[in-house]
This record gives sequence, C-alpha cells and structure tokens, in this order.
Amino acid sequence: MENWFAGEAFAVVRIKNFRFYLFYRVFMTMAALMQSVIVGWQIYDLTHNVLWLGFIGLVEVIPQVTISLFAGHYSDIWNRHKMIKYTSLLLILGAVILLIYSADAAYFSQRFGILPLFVTIFLTGLARGILSPAQVALMGQLIPRNLYANAATWNSANWQLAAVLGPAIGGMVYGFFGIVPAYSLVLCLYSVSFFMLLFIKIGKHEVTESTEGVFSRIRSGISFVFQTPELLGAFTLDMFAVLFGGAVAMLPVFASDILFIGPQGLGLLRACPAIGATIMAIILMFQPPVRETGKILFISVIGFGLCMIGFALSKSYLLSGLLLIFSSGFDNVSVVIRGTILQLYTPDHMRGRVASVNSIFIGSSNELGAFESGVTAKLMGLVPSVVFGGFMTLAVVFTTIKVNKPLLRLSLKNKM
Repeated sequence: MENWFAGEAFAVVRIKNFRFYLFYRVFMTMAALMQSVIVGWQIYDLTHNVLWLGFIGLVEVIPQVTISLFAGHYSDIWNRHKMIKYTSLLLILGAVILLIYSADAAYFSQRFGILPLFVTIFLTGLARGILSPAQVALMGQLIPRNLYANAATWNSANWQLAAVLGPAIGGMVYGFFGIVPAYSLVLCLYSVSFFMLLFIKIGKHEVTESTEGVFSRIRSGISFVFQTPELLGAFTLDMFAVLFGGAVAMLPVFASDILFIGPQGLGLLRACPAIGATIMAIILMFQPPVRETGKILFISVIGFGLCMIGFALSKSYLLSGLLLIFSSGFDNVSVVIRGTILQLYTPDHMRGRVASVNSIFIGSSNELGAFESGVTAKLMGLVPSVVFGGFMTLAVVFTTIKVNKPLLRLSLKNKM
C-alpha cells in the first residue's frame, strides 16, 4: 500500500497507524457535525427561538472546559489510545439517546421537552473535553518530528472532508427521509470510528516521572503556554477570531428566515466552509506555510473577518455559500499553523497538558461563540450581530500584531 503514495506531500500517509488515525477522525467528525446540523434544526423547529441555538454552545462548552485540563494531565501519564477509545463510547451513548427521543418525538417532547437533546449535547461536550488533548498528544506519538507540518495539514484536510460530507449528508437524509434515519446514520458512523481505533497499534508512551500533584502539573502546562509567546499568540488570536467571527451557530436562522432554503439547503450551507478549507488544505500540502508564518497567519485571520461581514450582509444563497467557502479557506491556514506550532514547540511529556489549554482556548471558543452569537442576535438582530462580530475579529488581529512581535516574526522553517 505504501507504493500508492509518493512525494513529500504524502509522506505522513505512508505511516500505517496514522492512516487509521485519519479514518477514525473522518468518521467521528462526520458523525459529530451531522449530529450538530440535525440537533440545531430540530431545536429551532421545536422552539423557534434563536436563544436556544446559543444555549447549544453553552451547554456543550461547560463540561468541555471543566474536564479539559484534567484530561490533558492524564493523557500525559495514561495510555492515550485507551483514553480515546473509552471516551468515544460517550458519543455513541449520546447518539442512542437522540435516536430513542426522535423515534417517538411527540411523546418525549411533551413529557420531557427538549431536555434529552441538551443531555446529549452535554455528553458530547464532556467527550470533546477528553478527546481533544488526547488526540493531539496521540498524533505526536504516531509520526516523526520532521512530519509535524505535513501531519497537521492532513489532519486538517481530513477534518474538512468530514465537515463537507457530514452536514451535507445529514441535512439531506433529514430532509428527504426523516429524523430517525438521520440519527441512525449518526450512530453507525460513531460505531465505525470506534472500530477504526482498534486498528491503531501503539504501546504506552514514555512518561517523565514526577512527584508533582495533579494541580501542580496542570499549572506547569498552563505556565508553559503563557511563557511561549508563539503558542499564546496563536491560541489567543484564533480563540477571539472564532468567538466573535463565527456565524455557523446562526446558520439555521439564515437558512430558514433569510435565504429560505430548508434543511436540505442548511446541510449544503454548513458544508460550504469545509469545501473552502479542503481546497486550502490541498494547497498547503504542497506549499506548507513554514516561511513568514506569522505574517501569513495574520493575513488569513483578516480575510476570515472580512468574509464574515460579507456573509452577514448577503441575501443570495450562492454569494453566502461562496463567502463561507473563502472564510474557511482563510481559517484553515491558521488551523494548520496553530497545529504545527503546538507540535513543534511542545515536548512530548507536556503535549497533553498544552493541548488541553489549546482545547480551552480554541475548542471552547466555538461553543462560547455560538452562545455569543445567540445572545447578540437576540439583542442586536441577526445581521447586525454577525457584522459586529466580523469587525471585532479585525480589532483582535490588529491588537495582536501590536502586542506580540515574536508571533509576527515567526518562521516555522527555522524550528523543523
């Protein structure tokens, strides 16, 4: 099989364990994003209240942030592969709850309201809080140092491929066949992703012995990030850009009330960002951003903010889709750069803890951004809230340029 891949762009794919890791990630991400589209539409269909869409993010981020630092600590001293395998069962449990609830939605919604939906969202957040640092740390074990940038690009491309297929297929299955077949497909994909984990063969990683307690080790991981300006700058920049600049949480409202495209159109609209990111990932495989990395990072986030402003003002389905494609193309540049910085600047014995800080900075910003979008949409109106978020993204970029010169001057070529 190794002969199928040739050239430097495909170097990391020749590693068998990494291929199974990519398969696991693509199926899990497809299921998670498919579930996100279906749950978002289902909740808005039941409540017709944008604030509930914002609460989806809040309910998911609370358990994620609460457990993430502890998960990072234990992923540095436990078997990361087993942590991922057992935590994935939480996602399967959540999919079962959604399927049972939707099989007799009239009965369950009358008796429990939308509480079971938020229970599943909570479980998803809990699983993500554990999986995020463990996955990043495990990836560092599967590949040599000189392939970190290549692996970050493939990992991002893999995620974006899943993000194209998941929402599009989920929206179409929901729209044409109903909610029960849609959630059944989610459950199947989670199960396949769990099966892929079983093919990854890896021993327990080396751990530096320490007499430090749990909280002391967590503090040392946080301190490492704050003492490394390249890490801190990349994490902070992306966190605030996503927090203020994301409009994905409000896509059900744009699809329903502004573009009038229904759940099928929503699925395609949710897939547009992933299309742009996939195209960009292919470009980055052959032209990795390892020279003048800092400047490229800032330019990409500026482009992302401008696209968000344009999306908010658009009344055309086609234009809105194109702007989402371009926005995610820009965003994927920062994703690859941030992932490469994390792997290159962090020693293996701290990778779980540093990845957990990254999870809080970046992962939680998506959910907090969803909550922020819901609140500001309720207070300011849908379109003004997204325009406001785009301008706040630009303000964060220019502030970071001013205060973080090491990140501006960063060139990853010198670290590889």
